[in-house]
Amino acid sequence: MNSPHSSSSVPVLTIDGPSGSGKGTISRLVAARQGWHYLDSGALYRAVGVAAGWADLDLADPAALVRCTFDTRIDFQEDPVSRELRILVNDMDATDELRTETAGAAASAIAAIPEVRAALKDRQRAFRQAPGLVADGRDMGTVIFPDAPYKVFLTASADERAERRYKQLKDKGVSVNLDGLLREILARDARDANRAVAPLRPAEDAVRIDTTGLGIDDVVERVLALLPAR
Repeated sequence: MNSPHSSSSVPVLTIDGPSGSGKGTISRLVAARQGWHYLDSGALYRAVGVAAGWADLDLADPAALVRCTFDTRIDFQEDPVSRELRILVNDMDATDELRTETAGAAASAIAAIPEVRAALKDRQRAFRQAPGLVADGRDMGTVIFPDAPYKVFLTASADERAERRYKQLKDKGVSVNLDGLLREILARDARDANRAVAPLRPAEDAVRIDTTGLGIDDVVERVLALLPAR
């Protein structure tokens, strides 16, 4: 896990948005282009959800989930061959499991628990290291890095987000149903937008980009245009 950086002068770009808006893909590409660090905040919640599943914990038991949050070791390692980011949960490679819809649903459920969010706050802020950070999630610009000088909120139609997720999973050989994915996305949108703590919403100073019908390169260029030249 990265160590904290004491200086708030390190620039941060936050990219928030609902599931399937493209924030993960865009964030990784922008971070690579800028030479900045990258934080996938959703992976932290998914990791806790996976660890809770391994321990057969009740997702409706806040106390157990808070203990699990503190006890779970989460490490990010780059595969030396594929250069892909791998995520280790309690020393086990859980990258593929973290990408499942089950892990996503668990992450959404535990993200609604204030104590879990508080426990993960410092872990997320520890990624703020020179020369800069691109942080993607749902409350990066509103809660975790409210002082970030650059903020983006990505969105897209629910139908397009479901279609993207469908293609992504099919490419990985996962059997999925498009209608089922759409229902899950709409349900998750409702949970994230209506939760009592850190609901999904754009920061007041965020630049909003609707990615419906836009290619990845177009979105990346729009985001890069907001940042200082390297």
